[in-house]
Amino acid sequence: MSIPRLLVVDDDPEMRSMMTQFLHQNGFIALPASSETEIRTHLTSGRIDLILLDVMLGDENGVEICARLRAEQDVPIILVSALSADHQRMAGYAVGADDYIAKPFNPQLLLARVRAVMQRARRTPSLAYRRRTHSFRFNNWTYDGKRDEVHSPEGYLVSLSQRETALLKVLLANPHIPLTRIEIAAALDVTGSTDKPEAQGRAIDMLVGRLRSKIEANPKEPQMLRTERGVGYIFAAEVSAVEDDE
Repeated sequence: MSIPRLLVVDDDPEMRSMMTQFLHQNGFIALPASSETEIRTHLTSGRIDLILLDVMLGDENGVEICARLRAEQDVPIILVSALSADHQRMAGYAVGADDYIAKPFNPQLLLARVRAVMQRARRTPSLAYRRRTHSFRFNNWTYDGKRDEVHSPEGYLVSLSQRETALLKVLLANPHIPLTRIEIAAALDVTGSTDKPEAQGRAIDMLVGRLRSKIEANPKEPQMLRTERGVGYIFAAEVSAVEDDE
């Protein structure tokens, strides 16, 4: 399984460092951020599985940031704050926070709450915000999200099925991150009514093979959509999000 990726958002360097180190020691990838701009940079550059968001961020308000993020995507958010009155907690829940932890807190309690929220939410790549970005470039290829079109480095339009396009979107949202077949199947729901892992695995393998045949120079020796032994697949290309002119 891929290691969960958490975003620790706090404008206090010592608190941010303490939380990221603690989460690293307990099996998570913990990435630091101190502002909404940095949050969005992380969300557009890779998968984020949960955000620990401080309410008081200097001139910024974590509750307001939570509201804006929740309008765009479903990534789990835990608000962390020294403000612990009932009406302050209710304000956090009202804008879509998954949990609210008061400072000072027991680190083991924080760990338990993080695991509980992630278990409830299931691990879902944070794709919604990236879907609002129209275009992506990877290895001189271009994906146009407005038209669901893929163009080769030579400028040719490459025809993809709906499922192949959906798979490509998942990969573009998670470059350089190993994804299991079960994770990909959950994001795509490619197996219809069946939920047997072996059926999901076969469906994903076939879908990956079809996508490779269309975007790889040599599908038998793929350079972008690679097999990650013991895990599943990894998209090894560099991916950049490009805002189109409206």
